[in-house]
Amino acid sequence: MDDDIIRLDYNESPYGPCPSALQAMSLGIRQSGHYFPEHEYRLIELFARQHNVPEDHVAVFCGSRSPLQYALARHADKRAVVTAAPTYDSVANGARAVGATVHEVPLDARHAHDVRGMLAANPQPGVLYLCNPNNPTGTLTPRADIEHLVSHKPAGSLAIIDEAYIHFCDAPSCLDLAVSHDDVLVLRTFSKLYGMAGARLGLAIGKPALLHDLQRLNGYNFVPLAAAMGGIASLQQGDLVSERKRINRHILLTTTDALQKAGYRCTDAHANCFMVALGRPAKPVIEALAQRRVRVGRVFEAWPQWMRVSVGTAEQMQAFLKAFFDVMQR
Repeated sequence: MDDDIIRLDYNESPYGPCPSALQAMSLGIRQSGHYFPEHEYRLIELFARQHNVPEDHVAVFCGSRSPLQYALARHADKRAVVTAAPTYDSVANGARAVGATVHEVPLDARHAHDVRGMLAANPQPGVLYLCNPNNPTGTLTPRADIEHLVSHKPAGSLAIIDEAYIHFCDAPSCLDLAVSHDDVLVLRTFSKLYGMAGARLGLAIGKPALLHDLQRLNGYNFVPLAAAMGGIASLQQGDLVSERKRINRHILLTTTDALQKAGYRCTDAHANCFMVALGRPAKPVIEALAQRRVRVGRVFEAWPQWMRVSVGTAEQMQAFLKAFFDVMQR
C-alpha cells in the first residue's frame, strides 16, 4: 500500500512473504493458466515430513478459516459450541450461523483457557474450540490443560485447536494430538508469521476420515497455485520462523515494557498481538487512533475496556506509542 496508515489491526505480518516465497509466487502467477495440483501435494508432503505426521493427516485449504467454518457446519449444527471469552470471534459467529448455541467461558486468571470450565459448560457440545496462543490476548494455555480437554471431552465432540500463532512462541504444538485422536482438528495458517495473509493458505491436520468430511464441503478444491508455491518456499527457508519469531518477540517486549512503565497493564503475550487495559471504553480510543492514521484491533465484547494491538515493525510501534500516549492524555 502507498498510504501512510499504520496497520496494527488484523495481526498481519508487516514483512510480507519472504524473498524466496515472493519469487515462487511470481512464478506461480505466470503458470496460473493450469491447476498444477502437484504443488499442493508437494506442500502436504513437505509439511508432513517436517512435522513427523502422516501425509494423509494433512489437508490444504484457502486459509485456516475455511476448514474452521466447515468443521462448525459439520459438527456444530444444532448442538453447542464452547469457546473462550475473549477469543477469535469468527468461531461464535460461524456457530450461530448454523444454529448452534454458543457457550463463551471467560479466560482464567492467567488469561489461559479455562478448560475445566469449558468442559462443564455443556454436557454434549458439538465443538470445543481452543486457540493457542490465543487471539486476541496472545496468551498461552499450558499443554497439560489442552491434553485434559482432549482426554475428558465427550466422545463425538470435536476439539479444534487453532495454532495460527504457534510460530511466535516456544510452546509445544498439538499436532500429535490430531494424529492420535479421532476427534481432534489442528489448524495452521500461512497468514501470520509467514506473511501470506492475502494469499489465503492454511492447513488442517486430523484423521483422514475427518479431513475427507471437511473436503466434501470444500468440493476437494485446489488452493491458488501461487499460494501453494509460496507456502512450499516458506517451509523450505529453514531460518525464517526463528528469525521472525526473534524480531517479533523483541518488538513486542519493547512495546509492552513502555506501556507498563507508563502504568498500563498488558497481557503476557506470546504472539504477534497483545492487549492493553485502558481503564475506559476501548471504542473511543480505537477511533481516536484511527484519526491519527493508526489502526488497531476491534472491540472484543468480553473485554470492552481492553484494546488489541498487532505487532508491527519497530518504527510502527514507536509511532503507535506516540499516538497512544497522546490519545490517553486527552
